[in-house]
Amino acid sequence: MQTTQITETTVLSTKMWVGSLVIKELKRVVEASEITKEDDTNWPKKNIVGKQELEIRIGNDHTTFETAKVGSLVDIQDSEDSEGLRVFYYLVQDLKCLISSLTSLHFKIKPI
Repeated sequence: MQTTQITETTVLSTKMWVGSLVIKELKRVVEASEITKEDDTNWPKKNIVGKQELEIRIGNDHTTFETAKVGSLVDIQDSEDSEGLRVFYYLVQDLKCLISSLTSLHFKIKPI
């Protein structure tokens, strides 16, 4: 589920149901990134600009990451743990791309 705050009083939530093959691919992408080996302790803390969060649940493993919003790779280079933050950044980009592609594909397909 994606939650976006539009104004102080308006929150937009988006839900998507996907099949087992999509779940399998999401798991593959997350596991290939090796994000679960990272630790967000030395990542920039949330600030007035906002924060990014990623919660991963695979089997009995539950991991949560939180950092300040990352605008570009320059923000990552200035971090104490630039390598770990880089893994997070690229994983989030990959997941956004996959979900965006699926959503776009869903709405472009016209029934026969």
